[in-house]
Amino acid sequence: MGKNKLRKFREMEQLERVFQFPFSVLRDNGGCPLKGRWHSDVFGNSNPLVLELGCGKGEYTVGLAQRFPDKNFIGIDIKGARMWTGGCRVRDLNLTNAAFLRTSIELLAEFFAPGEVSEIWITFPDPQMKKATKRLTGTRFMELYRKVLAPDGLVNLKTDSPFLYAYTRAMTAHNGLETVADIPDIDTDPSAPEELTAIRTYYESQWRDRGLTIKFLSWRPGTSTALSEPDVEIEPDTYRSFSRGELQMPQLLDKALQEK
Repeated sequence: MGKNKLRKFREMEQLERVFQFPFSVLRDNGGCPLKGRWHSDVFGNSNPLVLELGCGKGEYTVGLAQRFPDKNFIGIDIKGARMWTGGCRVRDLNLTNAAFLRTSIELLAEFFAPGEVSEIWITFPDPQMKKATKRLTGTRFMELYRKVLAPDGLVNLKTDSPFLYAYTRAMTAHNGLETVADIPDIDTDPSAPEELTAIRTYYESQWRDRGLTIKFLSWRPGTSTALSEPDVEIEPDTYRSFSRGELQMPQLLDKALQEK
C-alpha cells in the first residue's frame, strides 16, 4: 500500500464526519451503535436522510448537502482513499448535514433501521452487464433498499450507460414500480432538476468529455409486491470495457483520434 493511501487512512480516523466501524465495535455493541439513531446522534434533527451509494470522492454527497440544507446526506463506499476527499471537503466547508460511512453496500441493513432512509442516490455505477445480481438497480439490491427505505422512499439513478438505463426502465416496468422521473438526456430536457447538471462526479466528467449523454431515472421501490428480473434482451454498451477505462465505441474513437 502506498504512503499516500496510508496517510489518508490515518487522516480519515480524525475526520469527525467520517464513520468507520471495525468488526470488534460492531460485535461488542451488538451491531452499529448508530443504527436507528443517525438523526439524533449525528445530525441532531429529524430531516430526511439521503444516501449516496458507491459515493467515491463524494461529489454528489457534498453537492446535494450544499443545495438542500433541510436534508441530511451520507455517502457510502468501501474505498476509504476515495472517501477521504469528500470527508475533507465536508470538514473544510463545515457542512453539518453531510457525513460519510465506510462499509459495503450489501451491509446497509446492518447500519440503518427499517424506514430510517428517505432517499437513495446511485451515481454512475458499473452497469455490471454480465451479472444482474451485481447491478445496483437490480432486484437483489431493490430488496435490500426496501429494508431501510421509508414506504414512499425514492431511488435515483444517474448514469452514462444506455444498457443500465434500459435495464432499469425494464426492471421498474416489469415489477410495476412507480416511476417519478425518466430523463434520457439531462442536458436537453428542461424538466431536469438543476442539481442533475450542476453537480458532476469524477466519472461523469470523463464520460461527458467523450460525448456521452447522461440519463436519469427516479422511482419508488415500494414494499408490497414481489420482485423478479425482467426477461429482456438489452444491447450491451460497446464503448466501455468492464473496467470502465477503454474507449471502444467506434464513433467516439474516431472523434478522439481526430482531436489528437
